[in-house]
Amino acid sequence: MSDPGSVAPALPPPALPATEASTPPRPRLRSLLGDAAVDVALALLVMFAASLLAGVAWGVWRAVAAVAANGGEAIDPSRLGEVIGEPGALAQMLMAIVSMATPALLLYFWRRRAGRGERSRSRAALRRPATWGWALLVAALVFAGTTLASWLMQLAGSEPVPTNLAMVEEASRRWPWFLFLFAVVLAPAYEELLFRRVLFGRFLAAGRPWLGMAVSSLAFALMHEVPGISANPPLAVVQLLAVYAGMGAAFAWVYRRTGTLWAPILAHGLNNAVALMVHGLA
Repeated sequence: MSDPGSVAPALPPPALPATEASTPPRPRLRSLLGDAAVDVALALLVMFAASLLAGVAWGVWRAVAAVAANGGEAIDPSRLGEVIGEPGALAQMLMAIVSMATPALLLYFWRRRAGRGERSRSRAALRRPATWGWALLVAALVFAGTTLASWLMQLAGSEPVPTNLAMVEEASRRWPWFLFLFAVVLAPAYEELLFRRVLFGRFLAAGRPWLGMAVSSLAFALMHEVPGISANPPLAVVQLLAVYAGMGAAFAWVYRRTGTLWAPILAHGLNNAVALMVHGLA
């Protein structure tokens, strides 16, 4: 029998379920959109700066090569524009790598770096056969969807021309292996890192995947076809934007479904590889 004068020890508060204890509070929509807007603004700023620097570096290299070819004599400044000329397909691909990989890597390491737990879950997902199956399925569906969209647009009397088509055609004739490396390995890697891991991943972590899918897919489409700069008529621009946005949504979906960024990278690269081979561009 306990002593009436003793004080019973205080009971500890009930423990929260593991999911409640470990899940951070859901950020407010305004804050989430603000963070995403900062991501986009930084990406555009860094992309512009990297593209400008890459263009300057290419121009300097062309000028130095012209001076060397001229026996070391200076080039007439009035002919400098003619000597430098327009960048060819190889230079355009190198500039694209610099201008897109730079903001992707910067934003990833600065604002959305993966933690140890996320990296562990990604490695575990890679060991599941279903991950590879979903990536292959999405790659096939994306290619089939873009092919169907192209056929329907032709039936409607509209034949949009992708902005980078001239570069791809020249590269397929002169640098086919580098084009393959660029389109199948490098571009999918840095585009998925920027648009799916950084931009879509912010919304996914905040519990708003569908909003993130819409925002990141629209940004992905606008990066490939910029209204006002494209030579396509307005209707063709809208059609291309819809196709690119659909591709972005599919890649975001497979990222969410599998839990690893390698799945959309693989799906993106396979889609590009099949497109190059089917259209005889590699």
